[in-house]
Amino acid sequence: MSPLQRHSFLLASASSIQRMVLSCGWLLLFLLLTGCAGLGKPGDRRSGGNLPPGMERDDLLTSIAACHLRRVVQNADRGATDAVVIAAVEGYGFSVEQMIDRSNDLMRAAIDPAQRGTLRKLSVNACEQLAALTGVAPSLVRFDETGKLGNTWVSVNGEIGDGFADAVITRLREDKAVGLLINSPGGSLFEARRLGRYLRANGLRVGVNELCTSACVDVLAGGIERYVTSNAKLGIHQSKVPKHLSSHEGGQLSVAAAALYLREMGIDDVVALAAAAVPNNSMYWISVPEALKTGLATKLVNDL
Repeated sequence: MSPLQRHSFLLASASSIQRMVLSCGWLLLFLLLTGCAGLGKPGDRRSGGNLPPGMERDDLLTSIAACHLRRVVQNADRGATDAVVIAAVEGYGFSVEQMIDRSNDLMRAAIDPAQRGTLRKLSVNACEQLAALTGVAPSLVRFDETGKLGNTWVSVNGEIGDGFADAVITRLREDKAVGLLINSPGGSLFEARRLGRYLRANGLRVGVNELCTSACVDVLAGGIERYVTSNAKLGIHQSKVPKHLSSHEGGQLSVAAAALYLREMGIDDVVALAAAAVPNNSMYWISVPEALKTGLATKLVNDL
């Protein structure tokens, strides 16, 4: 039994948080997700993993609760949490009851006008901070109504056109998915990067098992974890220059935007430079070893 399965009881505990989430309103939830450090009662001081110098266990417990609430709120799903929450609770000797109590403290603070000024002290990057502490990738975890791990992936194929990001996001939410399997020849960079940023912010995984070229690569880049099979074909080339821009100006802007986006996703921007050297009517095929070396892919898998 995996550590995630051993903690399937998070589902039942999170149900009380969901009721509070639904009653607080989205403005207060926004405030909650941008702050709340130092609120609530002190945590249990029992032994756990060694904390970095200057970090208190009470602050760590608050970060754990904030990350958990972030996933619950993002997905409006009582069965949602994050892998780093489970890792931190287990690794630092907290009980799930402590985490839930602190989550409730944060929710009460969010609806108390007297304490609202202290919100925003806790970074929206709570999950990412816990990832650095635990060595576990921040990724969405879902439990179904029976307490079993959810493992639903949404599969999409075809060109990335107008409205693509919204359509895929809707499917991901409705299906309670933890990942996206995409095979596409590309299309709109705007839609691809919008979807990529959503995937990253929400801790969702992305996989490719057939073909992913041009703008599709930007969707892959957004995954918190990025899986490819040995048969996956990843292709890049220059972006088309908008008609209202000169080829020189458009080319410069396109390369800069691509490099900045990949850097934002933690991927070597050499990928963007390589794409800039390939005409739009040609294709550079990225080998799986290259994808792994640059961070475009994080894992080679047998099947998706």
